[in-house]
Amino acid sequence: VYKQYMKWPVFNVGLSIQSRGLCYSATFSLGWNQTNHCKLLDALAHEQLQLCRRNIELMHSIVHAAKMTKNTCQNTFGDMRWNCSSVEKAPRFTPDLAKGTRESAFVFSLAAAVVSHSIARACSSGELPSCSCAPAPAEQAGPDFKWGGCGDNLHYGLQMGSAFSDAPMRNSRSGSQPFRLMNLHNNAVGRQALIDAQETNCKCHGVSGSCSVKTCWKGLHDINHIAMDLKSKYLSATKVIHRHVGTRKQLVPRELDFRPVRESDLVYLISSSDYCTYNEKHGSLGTQNRQCNKTSNDSGSCDIMCCGRGYNAFTERIVERCQCKYHWCCYVTCKRCERTVERYVCK
Repeated sequence: VYKQYMKWPVFNVGLSIQSRGLCYSATFSLGWNQTNHCKLLDALAHEQLQLCRRNIELMHSIVHAAKMTKNTCQNTFGDMRWNCSSVEKAPRFTPDLAKGTRESAFVFSLAAAVVSHSIARACSSGELPSCSCAPAPAEQAGPDFKWGGCGDNLHYGLQMGSAFSDAPMRNSRSGSQPFRLMNLHNNAVGRQALIDAQETNCKCHGVSGSCSVKTCWKGLHDINHIAMDLKSKYLSATKVIHRHVGTRKQLVPRELDFRPVRESDLVYLISSSDYCTYNEKHGSLGTQNRQCNKTSNDSGSCDIMCCGRGYNAFTERIVERCQCKYHWCCYVTCKRCERTVERYVCK
């Protein structure tokens, strides 16, 4: 059975805590104020362990990012044959995440984006003593607004997030050079997606909410928005090979007539399984008994999800609240209604 013990992805941190018998809430109650807490995280690479000890106040945000990465990945791919369930096995990954596949490209990029996002948000919410709100943007304010408020500190988030995410990949013991170059590239793609996800938020001022003056600041889109952007990059990812270009080796498209790799492209080294049938050697759990959508034409449709094997139908009775009414003052009453829905699962 192929299993590889990996120390690099951000969500290893959170799952390592769980594997040591400490839940997230218990870890948070420790306060992350003693450097020996870093020893609890046996999934950390040496460089990450040192960073943990020097910046113990960041670890609450990093553990939060670990949990968010796992949940976001599974939500984003919930209607796909590969549904990101293998992240539950961290840090002992199966080949779908340990061998330089398209799926590992997505997970690395997402994890890198989420950890920087988490730190940037922690700065603006006052959770970290080492940073605060972002400085006012360099671009000139418009005639109807001024820069102010408390923007997410993206600069600090990127600085500390990249230090944590990239550190293991700069060590020759963290896999082959092509594998490390691939992961460093995809980490950078994730952080660039975060940079591109900035938005301008404003608050109105004026008599009776007239909004004659606005105070604006730069904030970050939520992680689901960024994950969908990275999913699009996953679907169009470029397969690469490590070969000499001039005097040094670098990652270039495997197909010679393919355009050069761009900084915004996810890249991968090895083609994935189709994930239709169970195959532990390839990290595929298969799609048998996965729920599908009979009327859809997308990736969650029964035709695609079931890989042509067909599907079984069954009915399910659902009890839910209905006919809710508000009563003055102040409560709501609802009735309980039953309805029957038809479900479909792959054979």
